[in-house]
Amino acid sequence: MTEQHAEPDSDQTAPRREWMTRGVGGIGTASFLSDVGHEVPTALMASLVTGTLGAPASALGLIEGLSDGLAGAGRFLGGPLADDPRRRRRIAVGGYTATAVLSSLIGTAGNVLTAGLLRGGAWAARGLRVPARNALLADVVPPTAYGRAYGFERTMDNLGAIVGPLLALGLVAVFSVRTAILISVVPGLLAAAAIGYAIRQARLPASREHRKLRFQVRPLLHGRLGRLLGAFALFEIGNLAATLLILRATDLLVPGHGLQAATQIALVLYTAYNAAATVVSFPAGKISDRLGARGPLLVIGAGVLMFLLAYLVFAATGPVIWVLGVAFVAAGIGIGCAETAEHAAVAALAPEHLRGSAFGLLATGQAAGNLIASTVAGLLYTLASPAAAFAYVAACMALALLALAWAGKSAQ
Repeated sequence: MTEQHAEPDSDQTAPRREWMTRGVGGIGTASFLSDVGHEVPTALMASLVTGTLGAPASALGLIEGLSDGLAGAGRFLGGPLADDPRRRRRIAVGGYTATAVLSSLIGTAGNVLTAGLLRGGAWAARGLRVPARNALLADVVPPTAYGRAYGFERTMDNLGAIVGPLLALGLVAVFSVRTAILISVVPGLLAAAAIGYAIRQARLPASREHRKLRFQVRPLLHGRLGRLLGAFALFEIGNLAATLLILRATDLLVPGHGLQAATQIALVLYTAYNAAATVVSFPAGKISDRLGARGPLLVIGAGVLMFLLAYLVFAATGPVIWVLGVAFVAAGIGIGCAETAEHAAVAALAPEHLRGSAFGLLATGQAAGNLIASTVAGLLYTLASPAAAFAYVAACMALALLALAWAGKSAQ
């Protein structure tokens, strides 16, 4: 159900701008504001859990892993719900609102359990909204522009992830870590308003008939889409939570710089990670569109390779700031390529009436993989060594490259 436009900047009069509708702009704005909001507690999570609350790195890894698992459950449920256009709208607005409120309340946590429950609840709400948002985006652009539309959305999301840590840096310079996390509710609620605006601009069908909630997985696992989803799942098993990258940099830098300076440097490096993802996302989508059917596969392959190189650096490096910066930037390039290509591939290959379910299945695989990556790496980080943790995720990326190569051959 591609949106039809009558405005002067429609597809017919401005083919070079055919993908940039008001719906796309609203969705991109929501992604930006939401990331500004939840990246503040994300950037400060390591300091809160291991510093303020005095928990070990394994607790941080477990919180992040379980939160990703709950996000996956939310995404799995949100997929079939998003197949219904009317539910899709309510889930999008409600998901953005709940994420903002629960994430900010992490600042009130008096113990690790409370912090974990709030983080998990926020991520479950965030997961529930993802298929709805992605299905809405596919509704407002032509298939030939999926790469650019999802690249733009990822660019705005990653731009928010740059502003969020910078905002965190500014807030902790004035307030406590807890207060900084509480203030993050403001951009989060503005994101809910932006997605509401995007829904009004999208002009989607307003059917009065609700579709039955059906979990349809098997129809999505056949053919090229199924093979790519399998390869994407293997990639996600090595897609480590960014909080562990921040922790690695902090631990390396503390002996020579002290805890406060090391935390600030690590947040700057994380900002570089998000800057790289922001710069790369839209060009990656544009390249994916130009390369046609094989575009998403090639673009995600490039992203996996960058992750592999970054993890090898994290495993072997010492407290050298510029080397850590190279690793953060390489990982940022990797995520910018991978996320854009995954979304474009699913939008192009999924049946229209199951598009919400397809995005839900993709997101579920992402969250399940992240659960494994963060939990196992967190345990290895604590019980063995940081080098062992990053060697593990690097090996996962090497396997993902092989899986993508197999998927490419099978598609020929």
